[in-house]
Amino acid sequence: MIETLLSLIFVYVFILLGYLAKRLFKEDMNPKTLTLFSVYFLQPFVTVWGFSTAKLHSEHIFVPLVYLGIILALLVSSLFVAKLLFEDAKERAIFSIAGFVGNTGNIGIPLGIALFGEQSVIYTTLINIANVFVVYIIGVYIYSRGSFSIKNSLLNIVKIPIIPASAAAFMINIYDIPLSSSIREFFKMGAYAGIVLQLFLLGTFLHGIRIQELQPKLFIGTMSQKFIIIPAATWFLLSFTSLPLFVQGVIFMEMMVPIAIANINLASLYNCRPKEVTSLILLSTLLFVPLLFVLSHIINFYYL
Repeated sequence: MIETLLSLIFVYVFILLGYLAKRLFKEDMNPKTLTLFSVYFLQPFVTVWGFSTAKLHSEHIFVPLVYLGIILALLVSSLFVAKLLFEDAKERAIFSIAGFVGNTGNIGIPLGIALFGEQSVIYTTLINIANVFVVYIIGVYIYSRGSFSIKNSLLNIVKIPIIPASAAAFMINIYDIPLSSSIREFFKMGAYAGIVLQLFLLGTFLHGIRIQELQPKLFIGTMSQKFIIIPAATWFLLSFTSLPLFVQGVIFMEMMVPIAIANINLASLYNCRPKEVTSLILLSTLLFVPLLFVLSHIINFYYL
């Protein structure tokens, strides 16, 4: 638990640095430029490095597939509910996808170590990689639909370099293509830079936001989906699988982590109310701190 809290503190430090930078340099600090640099240059490093941290085996592949299956099953109903609750296309997009794009990397991986031990790393890493596909395929399309046509939204998916980078990294891992230690270190440096820039970027968007301007319906709907509906449905669906309780617990935990900072990238790129998305990310992260103790109790009672 202490390691998890320390990880959260480090996350907040980098977010604070981004906030201070935007406050000091104002318009000279352009979040859109940082977003483009993150999405098109550094995020591919994060994915390639993630694939290089562990060798994939057949028994591991089923876990991210279950994770993706649960998300897709719940996402269909979320899209239907969004049409009933929201008239504005951008609010529908945010409600539909934000709760499903969790912070499985910066928070999920260290949290897994704290709750389950180091044996969880292979599973949390694979789930984080699966989450990349959720973000940059489904997420890109839904956020794009807030401002773009269906055709342009599909084209936006093709333009994101993280997809071909993930495919290349997957092939390198499967066929066990050797990478020298210097190349691995190169990808690791790029990945760490990408993670830090993501946190820094969140801080820049926090400057000037007005949480009181966030629509109550959007806030209540997204938080209820993130911390109540998705975890409850995940627990129910996992009960029908033959996965070991330990692995079920890891998946359940990853479904409960706060909303990912990657949402800001997509909301900013496609002009889908990045300020509101930033507010949701901040509030979900703050709400997660007390919920962390509830999650720990559930994990110990049901899955360990």
